[in-house]
Amino acid sequence: MATSSHKLLAQSPLLLLHKSTTASQLLQIHAQLITRALFADPFAASRLLLAICDLSSSPSTHLSPSYADLVLSQIPQPNTFSWNTIIRFHSRSSNPVKAILVFARMRRDGVLADHYTYPFLLKACALMPELKEGVAIHADVLKKGFYENLFVINGLISFYCRSGELASARKLFDGFQWRDSVSWNSLMAGYVNCGDIEEARKLFDVMPARDAFSWAILIDGYGKKLGDVRRARDLFDEMPDKDLACWNSMIDGYVALGMIGPARELFDVMPGRNVISWSILIGGYVRHGDPKEALALFQQMLSEGVRPDKICAVGAVSACSQLGTLDRGRWIHSYLKKNNIKLDVVVQTALIDMYVRCGDLDFARLLFDRMPKKSIVTWNVMMVGLGTNGFGREAVELFYKMETEGAPMDDLTLLAVLTACAHASLLPEGQEIFDRMTGFGVHPKAEHYGCLVDLLGRAGRLHEAKQVIEAMPVKPSASLWGSLLAACRTHGCVELAEVSAEQLQKLGADDGGVHVLMSNVYAAEGMWNEVLKMRKLMSARGMKKEIGRSVVEVDGSVHEFVNGDGAHPRKEEIYAVVCNLSKAML
Repeated sequence: MATSSHKLLAQSPLLLLHKSTTASQLLQIHAQLITRALFADPFAASRLLLAICDLSSSPSTHLSPSYADLVLSQIPQPNTFSWNTIIRFHSRSSNPVKAILVFARMRRDGVLADHYTYPFLLKACALMPELKEGVAIHADVLKKGFYENLFVINGLISFYCRSGELASARKLFDGFQWRDSVSWNSLMAGYVNCGDIEEARKLFDVMPARDAFSWAILIDGYGKKLGDVRRARDLFDEMPDKDLACWNSMIDGYVALGMIGPARELFDVMPGRNVISWSILIGGYVRHGDPKEALALFQQMLSEGVRPDKICAVGAVSACSQLGTLDRGRWIHSYLKKNNIKLDVVVQTALIDMYVRCGDLDFARLLFDRMPKKSIVTWNVMMVGLGTNGFGREAVELFYKMETEGAPMDDLTLLAVLTACAHASLLPEGQEIFDRMTGFGVHPKAEHYGCLVDLLGRAGRLHEAKQVIEAMPVKPSASLWGSLLAACRTHGCVELAEVSAEQLQKLGADDGGVHVLMSNVYAAEGMWNEVLKMRKLMSARGMKKEIGRSVVEVDGSVHEFVNGDGAHPRKEEIYAVVCNLSKAML
């Protein structure tokens, strides 16, 4: 027997729904609703389904998306709200086609769609590779008489814009008289995403009323899409009431162009900041080679009481990876756990990469093995870590485990395992994997051929390596000939070394490093006249080998050393220690 909504709200299971934060709690409430004969009521069932969908969207709850489908199938007579809830849930998932399948079931059951149903469906259609599903929904909108509904029309405009069908979107926009700011902004964003900034500007100039989002769209278009940061800044300065989103868009535009200085200046004068502001700038420092400043900014953010989000956490962890600061990385990892910041696949992958790069391979593998779900990037990072740390055979074993589990692979996966084979001189394994590449759905690129050349070169099979380079279907890069040249030096093959150096010269890669290698090849064979010629040639051309640099963490501080640089504040103490060590070795 159905119970009124007001009476149901007095029942404790429903009152607890909005407080449920774990899968276990929701399962208990579900059981209580069934036990108390409340689940048969459409209102109660729809509220439970909404809570399940909201919780299933969070990766930290480990609640299977199929559970929401199961609950829907158990509701005796789902109302439109329940159908819309599950359609919306799937429209935001990694498999949006399920939203269309649910809609088909809804129609078979004789439940009528409303003006909320279609926008959810159209959002799912925008994520699909083909237009046909969205066009079919458009036809259904016409058939069911929703063509005058603003909410539905905005959904259609957004769908066509996201699908790159600007002509169809514009036709809908021009033919609809009750447009609102969402209509204008959707079409303007469509033009920006397709690179037609000028058409977006024309719309902006004739808008009857602009909101903050309108300004942010165009600022983002000028800054990030067009790369015209001056026009973006002019528009930003013209904006009467700047909201936080526009400040962030302008900073993001500077960061995208590598203009970190102006980005920081704008950041420092912001009237207010949110976690997105911090994340943009921290990520900018990481991407543009200043991880020390990224960590300093992250520390400042924490001191101001701002809770980092996933993007910010990844930026800070990546900065530790670049610097090799294991202690700082461990501290950030501990902070994230203590403050209950979600360690989803992206964050955990960044942590694994950090531990790998900082030399703690055991803990990296422990994190990897404990992950319930792994992305392609996760597998690749772990494989690269094993290979670069001298565990090539373990990297190959991980690759075969990946194959056994049916995990998807990409060209970077194959590059990781082939590089591991090359570093460990696992020629048979490397050749077998290379020969099977197309079976994994990956066609060899120059980088993969480079690994095979490296493998053959390390094994002393130099002429086979040369044949691979000459027979490969893609144009050989300088790195391939450089790999062969390095192998020639190792195995003392002057003739092939000269061929490799000649090819590098043709490719415009005859830099100081190549001349140093050739000089070493000649020296190893006692060809001192050739060594002298090479040194004179380098001197005449002003060539120098690229200066090496090292980074070390001491007591939480990062120190960088460059060959020949005397700028370190404690250089006298450092040189004194080096001198004492040199004497002790005599």
